[in-house]
Amino acid sequence: MSHEKRIYTSDTSDEEWEIIKPLLPLEPNGPGRPIELDMRQVVDAIFYINRTGCQWENLPKDYPNHNSVYYHYRKWCLDGTWQRLNTALRQLDRRHRGRTEDPSAGVIDSQSVKTTEAGGERGYDAGKKVNGRKRHIVVDTVGNLLEVVVHVAGIQDYDGAKLILDKVTQTVSTLKKLWADGMYKKGGLIEWVRDNLQIVLEIVEREPDQVGFKVLPRRWVVERTFAWLGRYRRLSKDYEKCIHSSEGMVYIAPIHTMLKRLAAA
Repeated sequence: MSHEKRIYTSDTSDEEWEIIKPLLPLEPNGPGRPIELDMRQVVDAIFYINRTGCQWENLPKDYPNHNSVYYHYRKWCLDGTWQRLNTALRQLDRRHRGRTEDPSAGVIDSQSVKTTEAGGERGYDAGKKVNGRKRHIVVDTVGNLLEVVVHVAGIQDYDGAKLILDKVTQTVSTLKKLWADGMYKKGGLIEWVRDNLQIVLEIVEREPDQVGFKVLPRRWVVERTFAWLGRYRRLSKDYEKCIHSSEGMVYIAPIHTMLKRLAAA
């Protein structure tokens, strides 16, 4: 009785694999046994975890052993592979759109999410009434992720912004302007950004008499990015014990999204 491998909707197509394959560290560094796993199946398994939100132990048997898959996922979290892959695909996507590889403007925002019994760093966001962590992201004007920093939810947005802005300016040296909501005008952040990073931070606030929901200029871009991230069930909460793993899971979602977009172009 033959058994054919099932194909899952999160799996890479041949076109997608050809895009991502040259960007992955598929050759071992230094001495040691050569990699015997099918690395395309490893990547597909990681995408499956991120998309469906299942536990590592419940990874379908069509994929390699979950311990082997987790080993590569964790290694790529620690050595910056996911960060570099996000940057490479984002630059490629911008080139396909006729834009420069690195943007001159972006949008910053944060999202507080609950953590689980996995443990690790956490804090309480009194404003959102969330006990967990905060994802701070900066996106370009298309909505592609530039950088993410995960920190305890108890850190105020105007303090956490310094963490993400220090990181994003190491990845993108061309930023000249950022848009943000009203929380970011506190704590002297506007002056700090201007004096330390030579970036203009412009606050986009609601109208004083606004009632109900209204799409705000520029801010809607980062809100849409959070909506895109929400399609990936592993991000419904922060299930990771380690901050590096939390950031890795965030990077993977836009990597998967951009990969499908590029392959369809």
